[in-house]
Amino acid sequence: MKQSVGAATAWPTAEVARMSGVTARTLRHYDEIGLLPPAWIGTNGHRYYEERHLLRLQQVLVLRELGLGLPEIGRILAAQVDELEALRGHHRRLLAERDRLDALAGTVSRTITELEQSRKDGTDMISISRPENLFEGIGPARCMKVLSDFPELVGAAERRTSALSKAEIEADERERTAQMIRLAELLATGRPAGADEVQAEIDTQYRTLARIRAATAEEYCAIGRTCVENEHWRAAYESIAPGLAAYQRAAIEAYAATRLR
Repeated sequence: MKQSVGAATAWPTAEVARMSGVTARTLRHYDEIGLLPPAWIGTNGHRYYEERHLLRLQQVLVLRELGLGLPEIGRILAAQVDELEALRGHHRRLLAERDRLDALAGTVSRTITELEQSRKDGTDMISISRPENLFEGIGPARCMKVLSDFPELVGAAERRTSALSKAEIEADERERTAQMIRLAELLATGRPAGADEVQAEIDTQYRTLARIRAATAEEYCAIGRTCVENEHWRAAYESIAPGLAAYQRAAIEAYAATRLR
């Protein structure tokens, strides 16, 4: 139940949790790290939040949805001077994210259409008129964000991507698509992930990555995991062949174990 102290209205943790969908435990954590202290703590030990705190919580949740970590969110909120201007900035980022997701949805939709047509035609693999279409909405720098434990690799990827022209980005996307299709063809023949032909393909992929930075075994295995764990990469792989994401991960792990350790 909300309470009023003077002119201010405040809500207890349970009510804020109900309104926002954030658990009481998370709200306590935000308080402990200084991200969202309550307006006050009652004699019963309950935390109370005023409207300004709800607005701050909204910003925290928006930035989380945009993929930012709590330390970075804390720095952004600490640096902002004008709350309204900050919200406008968040709004612009959300619109950009919406456009990116629309592009990704269109990418998957086109691939589904091509797969359905290929099956009607009785062919095993899809013929892609523009292979880079598989990767629209899936920027490599964005995908690298899931590799937060390897900041040097992430930084190298972001620097290279920012330096590329549109034509160079499309060429990279065509090359990555071709690599995925070749791997899917090996999967279709039933070759195990550690087979020589598969490992030769993974070696080609590793050499492509080495243009950015020669990854360690741990980094390369982490990249392999993202093929399954990151929804954008997984969707791209699975749009070509069911099970391809897990096959890629297993092949990378075999390569790292034999070539990089």
